[in-house]
Amino acid sequence: MLHDRDTELAAVRRALCDADGGRSSHLLLTGPFGIGRSALLRALPRLADGLRVRVLRADAAPMEQDFAFGVVRQLFDSLLTVLPADARERWLARAGAARAVLGDFVPDTPEVPNTPDTPDATDPAGAEPTGTALADVRRLLAELSADTPLLLLVDDLQWADGPSLRWLAHLTARLDGLRVVVVCTLRDGDQGTWHPLVREVADTARELRLTALSPTATRALIRDRFTAPGPPQTARPETAGPRTARPETAEADPGRTEPTGIDAEFADACHRAAAGNPLFLVSLLDAIAATTARPTAAHAETARTLRPGRLRDRIVTCLRTQSTPVRDLAAAIATLGEPGDTAPAGRLAGLDPVGCAAALSALHQLGLLPDPHRAAFVHPVVRDAVEASMSAGERQRRHEGAAAVLYDLGRPAEEVAAQLMAVAASRHPWSGAVLRGAADTALRRGEPAPAARYLRRALLDVPDGDPERARLLVELAVAERSFDRAACERHIAQAIPLLATARERAAAALQLPANFLRAASPTSAALLRRVACELGDPDTLDGAAREAALRLEARLRHADCRDPARLADSIGRLGVMEPAVCSRGERELLAVLLHAATLGAGRPAAELAGLAERILDREPATVRSPHSVVPLLVTTLVGADAPGALESWLSAGERGRHPGGSAEDSAPGHAEQALVHLARGRLALAREQAERARLRAEAGGPEGDGLATAALAAVALAARDLPLGAKVLADADRRWPTGAAPAAMLGLLRARQQAHRGDPSAALDTVLACGRELESAGWRNPVLFPWRPWAVGLARRLGDTFAARALITEELARAEAWGAPVALGRALRLQAALAGGARAVDLLRESVEVLRRSADELERARALRDLGRRLGGGAEAAAVRREAARLAAACGAGWSEEWAAAAPGREAGVPVDVVLTPSERRVADLVGHGLTNQEIAAELRVSARAVEKHLTNSYRKLGISGRRELVTVLCEAEPVVRV
Repeated sequence: MLHDRDTELAAVRRALCDADGGRSSHLLLTGPFGIGRSALLRALPRLADGLRVRVLRADAAPMEQDFAFGVVRQLFDSLLTVLPADARERWLARAGAARAVLGDFVPDTPEVPNTPDTPDATDPAGAEPTGTALADVRRLLAELSADTPLLLLVDDLQWADGPSLRWLAHLTARLDGLRVVVVCTLRDGDQGTWHPLVREVADTARELRLTALSPTATRALIRDRFTAPGPPQTARPETAGPRTARPETAEADPGRTEPTGIDAEFADACHRAAAGNPLFLVSLLDAIAATTARPTAAHAETARTLRPGRLRDRIVTCLRTQSTPVRDLAAAIATLGEPGDTAPAGRLAGLDPVGCAAALSALHQLGLLPDPHRAAFVHPVVRDAVEASMSAGERQRRHEGAAAVLYDLGRPAEEVAAQLMAVAASRHPWSGAVLRGAADTALRRGEPAPAARYLRRALLDVPDGDPERARLLVELAVAERSFDRAACERHIAQAIPLLATARERAAAALQLPANFLRAASPTSAALLRRVACELGDPDTLDGAAREAALRLEARLRHADCRDPARLADSIGRLGVMEPAVCSRGERELLAVLLHAATLGAGRPAAELAGLAERILDREPATVRSPHSVVPLLVTTLVGADAPGALESWLSAGERGRHPGGSAEDSAPGHAEQALVHLARGRLALAREQAERARLRAEAGGPEGDGLATAALAAVALAARDLPLGAKVLADADRRWPTGAAPAAMLGLLRARQQAHRGDPSAALDTVLACGRELESAGWRNPVLFPWRPWAVGLARRLGDTFAARALITEELARAEAWGAPVALGRALRLQAALAGGARAVDLLRESVEVLRRSADELERARALRDLGRRLGGGAEAAAVRREAARLAAACGAGWSEEWAAAAPGREAGVPVDVVLTPSERRVADLVGHGLTNQEIAAELRVSARAVEKHLTNSYRKLGISGRRELVTVLCEAEPVVRV
């Protein structure tokens, strides 16, 4: 059924009733493209049900405008084809001059030649119908209406042929005395609408303007479209009157049942997308119906964005019938991307302001523009249709012209560049400058991918031998550096041979993706080394050349930080150079040398921390360069147990960072903050920042990924968080981060998981393998790479006291040489665990005193906890335990005073491995892993009775009452260290 057309249907019904009484009418259905004029016209014959009305129907078409009287013949064909032959011949015998108009149905009567009584239908020139022919056709119509009222339907009046329009004008001006209702449709905005004959016909009619569907009508149409098969219906008798198909709407089917309701969000989305246009709406619904039988709220977004192909083809057909100015303006609007502003569209279409306004008005009347003063289409499918109507060559020419128009109007570079991107090769001399300007704007906005596309397009206009090509290649490499390292390296390698001087080649090489978050690839390192050799020793240069040489040396030394010989050379270079932080090159080289000395623990921690703070004072906190040295300073200051200055610097940077910054920029910042919080012992804050760093690194690419993984692994180790550790390892298997530091942290984390699964031997092997790899690279820092404390705990667990003592002796020597309080205090605490009696108490007191100079409050809390256990009872022990519990709670460790107290069944501070036998410890480990007694017995291949005996002995020795307390004691006994 039709919706929202009751007014028009009632008007036609009244006209039919009036015609039956002898009063004729002329009605004109008007409206924009797709408003449903044809659908309404096809529904009008049903109004004749119950009335004696004869329907004559004709459809005008653009391709038939050259056929004289084509519309008139269609009207009478619908009558003559149903009349019996004898009746038709009798009726035509009285046709007179109308016989030539009616064509094929005139009988072959050579005995009746053309005489003054039977003139030709047209004048001698054949251009215009004669008055006699027009009168005779009207006379025939009058004879028909004398018996039965007539309903004449003419669709798309604007496309009717001239002679037919002349007859319609003749008829509608002389309806008196007839019993006829003439209903024509006329589309707004079509060029044929303003033809004089069309206006002559239209001016005598009563206009019925069709309006857009209301939301209620939209919902009703959706219900009509989406119905479910119902039970079989009994046949109903056919009603009188012709039945025709209606492509714009869906007629209710008595064999189908309506759904109980239509989703309101989906209906609203359809109404807004179609703007109440029936053709748009039905096309949307047909496309959606092809994918679902019952649309829901989830299909609302589909309705908003869908561009039906059938609707596009209908719009293409509509546009082909329009005048050249209208088509050109539509093409200009589509080419410019619906700019809104009409001035550039008019200039591109070659129209003056008056012609542009007229074309805009025509497009608005057609229903393709919602506003006649804005160059924007009513729906994206209109733009698709306009583009589909243009050939590839035409699109190229229009985009080229659009670029020139926008450039002349002084529009932003990105607007002009968007047009140039659609052109294979531009003839404009300014195209390269515009594309580079657009790329610069995109980079400033933090969008390197569009910038790279602009620069790649600019390269197409520059010949191979042009010096400008080298500069473009370097700019392209800078844009690609954050998301396509291989392309960046390739374009820098292509640019370097084209540059004229060594200084220019050095500046280009410094744009390689070899920052201080991630070491240079072999390709980048080879390019850096070649350019650095060509430039020369920094000490022999001055000015910009010296600055470039210093920065190249910094890159190369950082790339070689895993080479023990080069690492030692960097430490030696630090010892003989005069530290300077005035220029960027000096700060970069000094930061790299400090990083090398920190990894190798080659200079005292306090000395390196002081130099790092000098560099930090010169680094702006609110702007992070791709080549920022801050990641190196984080390594130095965290490794030196001096994160205070770094913490305030990072906090200032976080406050000053632009909220729209990219993920690549923010991921390293979160990882750095996580490491600083971890150096302070703040587990909860460290985990929060590490998780954020991981998420940002995954969203933003590989930059900062290794640092984020190392930070999260260190948090999992320090917090003894087994689920977090498992998650970090699973992520690493899926997305393996680069760098030796993340690999070392992941190795320790894997050992932690192995120990928890009851395999301390495999865990010790893993830790020792990590240690050997770090030692072979020359990375000996006891704070950054605490593998020996983990090995000490695992060796004690396996009963190898000799190996544990040897490892702790090495760790203590390294800590004393490095000088960081946290490393020395931790080594003293672990040494106390292997000592006994008064010696252990003295070592713990010394550890506490050393750790009071450390920034790590959690490590101090552990030393105080062990000291309180060793002291046993008394006021001093109680005070020490309270301080330990307070610090642990502040760090988020979850300890309490009760946990800090010694277990009553063993001597305070005595390790669990000393109290329990190896067999008892293996059983206890499996309990900690969540196994039942039967599962433990099956795992160890012993009886369940033996497992119960081992557990009873363990409970008695540790002074506990059950499994829950056993798990707590085991967790307290594990070695906990941090990066």
